[in-house]
Amino acid sequence: MKKTERILNNLKRTLLQYMEGRRYDPIGSAALLKRLNIPPSLYDLGRKAIDELIKEKKIEQRKKQLWLKKITSEYLRGTLRVHPRGFGFVIPSSRIESPKDIFIPKHLMADAVDGDEVEVDIAPESLASEKGPEGKIVYIVKRGRKHLAGIIHDVGANDIAYVHAPLLGTSRTVTVKMEKKHALKVGDRIILQVKSWGKQNSPTIGEVCHHLGHISDPSIDVKAAVEEFDLHDEFCPESIEEASAFGSKIKSSDLKQREDLRDLECFTIDPTTAKDYDDALSLHRDSKGCYHLGVHIADVAHYVQESSHLDQEAYARCNSTYFPGKCVPMLPEELSTHLCSLRPNVMRLTVSVLMTFNKTGDLINAKFVRAVIKSKKRFTYEEAKSVIDGKKKSTHAPALKLMVELCLLLKKKRNERGSIDFALPDTVITVDKKGQPTGFSTVEYDISHQLVEEFMLKANETIATHFSKQGIPILFRVHEEPTQDNMDDFCTFARGLGFLIPKTPTKQDLQRLFDDAKNSPFLYQLTVAFIRSMKLATYSPDNAGHYGLALENYCHFTSPIRRYSDLVTQRLLFNEQPSDTNLNEIALKCSEQERISFRAEMSVKNLKKLRFLGNYYEEDPQRTYEACISRVKPFGLLFELLPMMIEGFLHISNLGNDYFIHDDRRGVLVGKHTGLTYKVGETILVRLVGIDFIVQESKWALAIKDQKKPRRRR
Repeated sequence: MKKTERILNNLKRTLLQYMEGRRYDPIGSAALLKRLNIPPSLYDLGRKAIDELIKEKKIEQRKKQLWLKKITSEYLRGTLRVHPRGFGFVIPSSRIESPKDIFIPKHLMADAVDGDEVEVDIAPESLASEKGPEGKIVYIVKRGRKHLAGIIHDVGANDIAYVHAPLLGTSRTVTVKMEKKHALKVGDRIILQVKSWGKQNSPTIGEVCHHLGHISDPSIDVKAAVEEFDLHDEFCPESIEEASAFGSKIKSSDLKQREDLRDLECFTIDPTTAKDYDDALSLHRDSKGCYHLGVHIADVAHYVQESSHLDQEAYARCNSTYFPGKCVPMLPEELSTHLCSLRPNVMRLTVSVLMTFNKTGDLINAKFVRAVIKSKKRFTYEEAKSVIDGKKKSTHAPALKLMVELCLLLKKKRNERGSIDFALPDTVITVDKKGQPTGFSTVEYDISHQLVEEFMLKANETIATHFSKQGIPILFRVHEEPTQDNMDDFCTFARGLGFLIPKTPTKQDLQRLFDDAKNSPFLYQLTVAFIRSMKLATYSPDNAGHYGLALENYCHFTSPIRRYSDLVTQRLLFNEQPSDTNLNEIALKCSEQERISFRAEMSVKNLKKLRFLGNYYEEDPQRTYEACISRVKPFGLLFELLPMMIEGFLHISNLGNDYFIHDDRRGVLVGKHTGLTYKVGETILVRLVGIDFIVQESKWALAIKDQKKPRRRR
């Protein structure tokens, strides 16, 4: 073999070995040869080696980048979702190919960004892992977006502005060219059209296409989130026309083949700010002591026909998105807050789940009917609670108290089967007309909330069981068990707080844990840690059960005004969904849009919290806040400001003049010289140092550095 041929073969082998490695990111020929430290004198041979590998179909060139050639089916296709810390998860386009999301480490993201449709090479050794599959992105099939929302954080030379794009995180540099028509300054919120996505070591380049305003203006917070998360906040004229065509009142023709339930004593119980009333309740007890519960759900399927313009708009959204003072609805207001909303003292069309329970709360009969009702009252949760407590008079007091009775029976049975009863307190933010936050309140999960939840859970379970018995696929709401690793981590965390829990806890053990925690200062931290340990609930035509509720069959049915999955379930109940419907596709879309809406809601909520803090800071920069340590890390501690539920961070260098050691098992930081400790659940005093509204972070310091007496070491 000639020397040249031997070198050529060696180069081919070297190229292939490197490209097969998991750290390889597709790059051009010249960059690849340089990365492999090929001497310039061998560049010609290197290019020849690449050409031969392409001819041999071992590698291929896509958009001037070299890719390892594989049969397409060996790659998994899905949508990338990027965490703010830089890593991501690919949600498979088909759960048949992979029932689990694929974890993508930060260094294996290539130049993909949030929302991109990508192909993933899964590491074979990760398939059997408890933590789930891991892979690397090998190809970007389609960019998920052409536009980005961002905030100008710096203006450099040559009219180049640097942009913080929240969806890309802080690891990606984004630049735009300043133009006279957009006199940009630091803090301006913009929408930019992406001209080049760049790579992790080269900037994303954009062009300003819309100037929203300045970060100091709270009135554009929601508008920016709508743009950032690509939400649909406007309806096409055809869908508005379809909704308007139904008129404002129920027609006599609508009542055909419907059960007349207008004389039933039924009413709604909703938050004070609610406008779309999906559900109404009725309950009475017969002479034998049996409970007859009616869960009456707005018949959205009657109005939103499959493949109509209304249906297409609803499917594009999949759910309503709720912001402080603003809702981006799934359906036009003509339906969502008027004709479908179960307002008091007007006729409304419903799909009613009529259930009969015996004296001990066992379901003994259920039927599903299309009906017409007339709600007798619109209760807020606070009003219903006042009536239940006897603080307020109402003709519906007997029905409400009977509902409490049945609720407690159902709740007892749910707990007996292993449902884990926990909930994070919900923080409600009120804003003025300009979007400026004016107050915070924490919603107490009292009996009025509990009875509505128990009845909705039972209706959803009953519907799902009905379909399951008939072998009819629907959009089940599935929730898988947490991995053993995650459960072990949670148990270690709980023990660090002083709770007793077995090595392999049953659901009953977890129930007892949360019951014990209700009388401790650690309930919030424990709940957050447990939620982090669990997998996300999703939609799927494959029924895998619901871990959190301890149910074999569960679906979403009770909120069709604001959830597309519930609308599909309504149609399936009356055979109005085409038989060739791709439920897998709908399940993936609904699951994905649910995540997007949650992220959008949290982004605005967190910004409003920072604005609220900013007002306090302007009034008194030395103001102190009581905070509860939520997590302890080797590099510092995280805390929650209660009741605002604002998370803050203190770096280890700000904890005092000492060298702190992290005790992972006990979940504490211990001062080596002073013995000073910081532990999860403890209360500390903190002071706000400043707020960076561009990256939306607060900066903190200990209010009194010697606020804790050193614990003497023994």
